[in-house]
Amino acid sequence: MQLPIIKTTAAMVLIASLLAPAHAELTNQLANHPSPYLAMHGKDPVAWQSWDENTLTLAKKTNKLIFISIGYFSCHWCHVMQRESYQDEVVAKRLNTEFIPVKVDRELDPALDAYLIDFVEKTRGYAGWPLNVFLTPEGHPVVGLVYMPKDQFRSLLTQLTELWHNNNTSIRQTAAQASAQLRPDLKIATAKLQPGIGQTLHTLLLQNILQAADDIQGGFGDQAKFPMPAQLNFLLATYRQQASVQVGHFLQLTLEQMASQGLRDHIGGGFFRYTVDPDWHTPHFEKMLYDNAQLASLYLEAAEVFQRPDFEVIGRDTLDFMLREMATDSGGMVASLSAVDDNNIEGGYYLWGKQELQKLLTDQEYQTVYLLWGLDNAARFDAGYLPLHTISPDRVAQKQGRNLDEVMRLLASARSKLYAARQSRGVPVDDKKLTAWNALGLAAMVKGARLSNSEPYRQAAQKLRHFLVNKMWDGKRMARAKSGPHEIAPAGLEDYAYAAQGLLQWGLFVNHEPDQRLAKQWVSMAWEQFYTSTGWRLSNELNLPGVFGRIVLQDNPMPSPSASLIETSLQIAELSNDAHLKQRAVDALTVSQKLLQQQPFAHATQIKLLADLTTDPSQPAR
Repeated sequence: MQLPIIKTTAAMVLIASLLAPAHAELTNQLANHPSPYLAMHGKDPVAWQSWDENTLTLAKKTNKLIFISIGYFSCHWCHVMQRESYQDEVVAKRLNTEFIPVKVDRELDPALDAYLIDFVEKTRGYAGWPLNVFLTPEGHPVVGLVYMPKDQFRSLLTQLTELWHNNNTSIRQTAAQASAQLRPDLKIATAKLQPGIGQTLHTLLLQNILQAADDIQGGFGDQAKFPMPAQLNFLLATYRQQASVQVGHFLQLTLEQMASQGLRDHIGGGFFRYTVDPDWHTPHFEKMLYDNAQLASLYLEAAEVFQRPDFEVIGRDTLDFMLREMATDSGGMVASLSAVDDNNIEGGYYLWGKQELQKLLTDQEYQTVYLLWGLDNAARFDAGYLPLHTISPDRVAQKQGRNLDEVMRLLASARSKLYAARQSRGVPVDDKKLTAWNALGLAAMVKGARLSNSEPYRQAAQKLRHFLVNKMWDGKRMARAKSGPHEIAPAGLEDYAYAAQGLLQWGLFVNHEPDQRLAKQWVSMAWEQFYTSTGWRLSNELNLPGVFGRIVLQDNPMPSPSASLIETSLQIAELSNDAHLKQRAVDALTVSQKLLQQQPFAHATQIKLLADLTTDPSQPAR
């Protein structure tokens, strides 16, 4: 199979005879959309449409390629491509005339996003956001790309237009064949647990993780650095079972680096999405609810395993950030804070100039942060310097001839002043509420509620529980997302899986059996709706012909939703003595065992569960 190869060249002028027949002019449908991301595209000159069956019908009727652009509110490069291309009149005219342009908020439709991400990764070798895919009117992907500069994008549109007018039959056939070949021939069949497979996979995954580990800077890889909660949680569980010097060193190094360098906001708390460099110094500045929920849990767990009070401080500080910056009066938490500030400057909300620091701080405070942040040799962003710890507070104390307590007092005072000054700045907020992400927040707050002096976290957990049960669940079905009281997307697998997991943890914490029963109901609904004879489906509403089930779902920035559901199912089955549910979960684990050997790193949560099984596959090890 070979997809059409599209090469960017100089723009070509098409003669009138190549133009499609005239149809009613499209208009932008996104103004005042309840999704902040879609609403911000409501004034683009591009005639953005929503993704639904009507769009496919329109594409078939007009015989035009569909252009789907997927992004999210806090995405830096999504803002750049909007500014460069989607607000450009020439680009907009070409999109409106020759294509059916569609804008999608990936956070509202993670299943569509996952399907098209998979296509772009397999055909281009990498993927990300903004994710831009051209599809035939029938819905088969043709070519995909991520961010592209305006001139290249205009040239691509010109080439695709010409190719479509001259060769649309061939393009249709090639795209349909490609979809068929990309779709694996999967059929769920009964499988037996291979003797020793759990330990084999555990060993293989551990080897993979340690091979990818950066033993100098922590984290994984040698380019951009992402927090990888699933893999770090696997290592933490491995270390808890059998302490290893190598694993313990790498875990603590990684946690120290993530907390001390540029991944973390040292003034207001919370973690950014990732850093673009291997040293953790240069973040893209979006803050996501799901990252902070998982990292708060990770640090609190690590504090217990390693007996590190400083890790507990980081975990608490992250929970405090969530309560202060993300919690709302509704009880739910917002999705994210943007990477750009209200002046459209990336990171502007978090950066400081030296003169501004000198004005806000006393001489002693300024000299202390000057040493701590390494301002004598720090890389400067366009809008100033990002606070990070280039040396330890102990080393600052030595250099200044002060005791550590005094240094910590000066740092706390400086942080307080800078946080207060930062309140005059603004950062856009994606204020929609997502069930799955709030469920991860609930799990984090429950973990925080188990600490001493934890009443704020217990109250927050209770509010999140009420939000999920009373506002995202109507007694029959679950919503994925709401803006105010209005549902703006139906729930998918990850919503049911994470919500059941979070609610069960809360129900066990407060010993509330009705919540445990409701968690079991959500688990049962997830199995019925999203697990089929060909495996797992993230959603039932993709409106595309090439969608297929998967025997196992990967860990991504969030844990595998299928593995999360299996884990909760095993726990509920044990609590309620439900042999059918237990066998269902074990069967789903067992059938995945061969596939897990091919990409162990991407399936840490699933492998951990499989490794926890005893040699008797009907009895999960506890």
